[in-house]
Amino acid sequence: MAGGGFSKLPNGSVVVALSVPSPLGDGGTVRFLVHAVNRARALTRLRNVGLRAVYLRGNAEPPTPDEITAVLHHPDGLLWRSRPEELWHPIALLRGV
Repeated sequence: MAGGGFSKLPNGSVVVALSVPSPLGDGGTVRFLVHAVNRARALTRLRNVGLRAVYLRGNAEPPTPDEITAVLHHPDGLLWRSRPEELWHPIALLRGV
C-alpha cells in the first residue's frame, strides 16, 4: 500500500510525495516526488513511468519543505530515492534511459 500526501503551492500547482514498497522485497520503501498542475496529473505522470497501481488516499505523509525544494529545482519535476540518507535521483535513472 502506498503512503503519501501532497502540498498545494501558492501558484496553484501541487507537489505529490508517494512512498511505495521497494521492488527489491527488502522491506524498504521508495519515495517519489512529482511536481504537476494538479494531483490527478501528478499521479498520471507516475503511471506513465510504470507505476500503474498508485493512488493517493489522504494526506498522511505530505512532502517536507526540503522535498518540495528538491523537486521544484529539478527540470523534470519527478524524483525518487530509496533511503532518506541518499540524494534524489531523476526518474530517467530508474528507467535506465
